[in-house]
Amino acid sequence: MRLSRYFMPVLKENPVDAQIVSHRLMLRAGMIKQSSAGIYSWLPMGFKVLKKIEDIVHEEQQRAGHMPMLMPTIQSADLWRESGRYDAFGDEMLRIKDRHDRDMLFTPTAEELITDIFRAHVGSYKDLPLTLYQIQWKFRDEIRPRFGVMRGREFYMKDGYNFDLTKEAALHAYNRHLVSYLRTYERMGLQAIPMRADSGAMGGDNTHEFLVLAETGESEVFYDSAVTDLTFGDRAIDYDSVAQCQGVLEEFTTKYARTDETHDEALFNQIPEERRRVARGIEVGQIFYFGTKYSEALNATVDDGQGGKTPVHMGSHGIGVSRLLGAIIEASHDDKGIIWPEGVTPFHCGIVNLKQGDEAADAACDGLYSALTNAGLEPLYDDRKERAGGKFATMDLIGLPWRITVGPRGLKNGVVEVTSRRSGVSEEMTPEAAVAKVAAIYAAL
Repeated sequence: MRLSRYFMPVLKENPVDAQIVSHRLMLRAGMIKQSSAGIYSWLPMGFKVLKKIEDIVHEEQQRAGHMPMLMPTIQSADLWRESGRYDAFGDEMLRIKDRHDRDMLFTPTAEELITDIFRAHVGSYKDLPLTLYQIQWKFRDEIRPRFGVMRGREFYMKDGYNFDLTKEAALHAYNRHLVSYLRTYERMGLQAIPMRADSGAMGGDNTHEFLVLAETGESEVFYDSAVTDLTFGDRAIDYDSVAQCQGVLEEFTTKYARTDETHDEALFNQIPEERRRVARGIEVGQIFYFGTKYSEALNATVDDGQGGKTPVHMGSHGIGVSRLLGAIIEASHDDKGIIWPEGVTPFHCGIVNLKQGDEAADAACDGLYSALTNAGLEPLYDDRKERAGGKFATMDLIGLPWRITVGPRGLKNGVVEVTSRRSGVSEEMTPEAAVAKVAAIYAAL
């Protein structure tokens, strides 16, 4: 993409109403525009990153054997009355009426709807286990939306639901989700720590939140610093293996890590003092096992193979896709702007022409643009007639991981400059070597 043809309304000054880094940088980089309180339009670059995050979530969900689907954003209130949650959910639920005066609601979550789908089509234990998921817009009428996409009223969310015959099978689904989430977050350049949490309105005894450490986090967290040394890496996991999934869960959850809601001071004090940490974290996902709470309320049963009917065991598993975008920025930025991890960057590489209109510089940039594109990458070529300082400031603000700078002086020596946004280190090399270097980085992901 040539920047001269791209819609990216960059702001030079920090918006006065943006309180945290991710909100300020998303507005400044032209990624979002507020429509009303807690509701945003996603402009081209913001939408591009959102889709990158969504693609990773889809890939890891399907790797774990979960099936994608799509449910409506508007639900009937009847199902929620059947489960007993219509009145209990509170004022965060946006309740509406259609033209026939029927009570409807804008989906805050979809346990009732997915259970209704299950009970209509699944009647035998032979059809289990089953895990379905969607990525869909949700709405919760926050009393005080703030922090941009981190605490908006409308948000993009992956919500998954497992149906199993027994508690043991459902807990395997729980462990499988924890493993798949760890891989998902690492691919986005995040270290998300699973922490035992409170189940709240969802119900059930088993739940873990995934939190990314950040100064602007809403939750206070207490943890053993040893947990931050753990990585999922590229290890192969058989998601059908109960033992493997259980082993990874134990590896990542035996070290102390809890939110303020479940913090146990006595247990925390058993950790060596030099490893005790108190910080703040941003919740980017949560998994729940809640047993037969919804299946009993909505009569979602299956033939148990012995002539009887039994309610299925269920769990739900959420990832805040739009919230993740803000969390990545909170965890990866500096005073110049965003620093995108390679896995979610909107463009793989920036090309900066230091002297637009110079025949050699223009030709070299066009050649780089074509070569990178032919290598299967998406470069962003800053071909504007703008001073060099302004081009560098824009590239730093939008945070592309790699920048290739082209100027007449370097070209006389047959070289361009390749710069890492994260480290700031620059290296001179031939244009062909620059393309090969950037292509190899992304090929290794």
